[in-house]
Amino acid sequence: MLYERGNEFQILNQKAYSEQCKNLKADLSAAFPSLSADELSELIPNKEELNVVKIYAHKGDAVTLYVLHKNPLFFELEKQLYPTVYLLWRFPGLLPIFTTWSPVLQKLIGGADLMLPGVVVPSNGLPDVNRGGCCAVTVVNNRAPVAVGTAAVSTAEMHNLGMKGRGVCVLHTYMDNLWAFGDKSAPPSLPDPESEEQGPNGEESETEEKVEENVEKSVEEQHNPDQMVTDEVCSSVEELNLAEKGEQEDEEEEDQKTPQEIMDALLFQCFLHALKCKVKKSELPLLTSTFLQLTKGVESIVEVDWKNPELRSFNVPEDTACEAVPAQDGGEAEVQYCPPEITTLYSVSARVEPLFLDVNKRKGTILQPAEVRSIVTEYVKKNELVAENNKNYVTINPTLCDCLLEKSEYQEIECLKWDDLFSRTLGKMQECYQIVFPGQTPIIKKGHIEPIDISVASRGSNKKVTLIKNLEVYGLDPTVVSIALQHRVQASSVLQPIPGAKDKVLVQIQGNQIQQVSNLLIDNYQIPRKYIQGIDKAPKGGKKK
Repeated sequence: MLYERGNEFQILNQKAYSEQCKNLKADLSAAFPSLSADELSELIPNKEELNVVKIYAHKGDAVTLYVLHKNPLFFELEKQLYPTVYLLWRFPGLLPIFTTWSPVLQKLIGGADLMLPGVVVPSNGLPDVNRGGCCAVTVVNNRAPVAVGTAAVSTAEMHNLGMKGRGVCVLHTYMDNLWAFGDKSAPPSLPDPESEEQGPNGEESETEEKVEENVEKSVEEQHNPDQMVTDEVCSSVEELNLAEKGEQEDEEEEDQKTPQEIMDALLFQCFLHALKCKVKKSELPLLTSTFLQLTKGVESIVEVDWKNPELRSFNVPEDTACEAVPAQDGGEAEVQYCPPEITTLYSVSARVEPLFLDVNKRKGTILQPAEVRSIVTEYVKKNELVAENNKNYVTINPTLCDCLLEKSEYQEIECLKWDDLFSRTLGKMQECYQIVFPGQTPIIKKGHIEPIDISVASRGSNKKVTLIKNLEVYGLDPTVVSIALQHRVQASSVLQPIPGAKDKVLVQIQGNQIQQVSNLLIDNYQIPRKYIQGIDKAPKGGKKK
């Protein structure tokens, strides 16, 4: 699937010209002949702004979006136009429709294709489609489409295959990244009396157990590692958080719970508590071992349904400390950003290794600055190197000479002050840093941590733009920062890939906004000033007359 949740895409936004709108109308009329002239004019109004958005999906696909009133209506892939769910909710009959069961939707959102065993065949038969033809997917009892894709086989081949195998290759679904690009509204309720009386493949309504059996057969499990993680997590969320099946147990049944069931319920409550208090979107994917130590294997939580009824209705006990959870646009709840803890460390180098042999610290050992001072102090005292006449000085022995002095200093320096001794020792070691994000395992890297870089560049004769990079190093989502800056300075911004930098993008915003960017990073995100580069380039305020 192009827009699978948990994967980011890069965005380039611009206003559509009149010629583009005219060509788009012609292309839409050819691709969807059922649209009338009035409907085309409604979709592409002459006097309203239509935006053309170039995106690069997580698999590298170049896609063009056509956006009206902040909602994407169409997307173009390989010169083929496809409607989004936002458009299909206005024109539900625009495409041939295949109906499936509600639990299958979570699998589709997770990136799976729709398999034929899960297709609900209406009394009037399947829609007539050709292989590769554009089609939509709905769930039982609601005509509002929830997915868009292409037919894997023709209708005739579906019957010849005995309704087995792949049915629809899914490109876009409700709840994916393309849907999240819009206003994140939920599907409207469009009753479908026909599907209420039908079961899978045209049979009468079946029991819940049979439906679940068909659901399992209807979704093809993905075999690449990334997709396996996505499907496993979606399955776990489905089991724990999604559709409530049946009525809640009464008090008598609760009293009869086994110790295992009681423990499972307590674990689930703790999981909800952690989601509300500690987890935020920028931390995903998050190792499951953060919550529970597993016996083997590595599993990750790649997505959280923040709108899930059980999660939203869960109340954190008042006597527990928990960060505020502000509501975001679209109703999603997300914990406020918490800056990472950054610590400077030092690695034992070959040059100074003899100083650390007594404590069995070999080359490559990572140490805190305080540990280095303690080990050096112990070495000096053990070898009786404190100067007799002045205890503020340390006598240089052959080992200290080889480790800390330059060749030109061998004959000149006989002793060093304590501070000079420590600074020289640290200067001969490999500097490293440790960065710890809330709820994640500490990360240690060599060298200096890259600061968030803010700079100003010229575009054209008299136009300036502000460029921000390295936000990802500090766990900041460039898209979120870009939107926050747009609201703060009322100027347009775009995200651009950084050549040669994998998984990094550049935020570009109109004007010299260094002061506003630095205020946002320091005051809102609490990034220490020493990790921000370029603040000194902010424009100076003129003197008032």
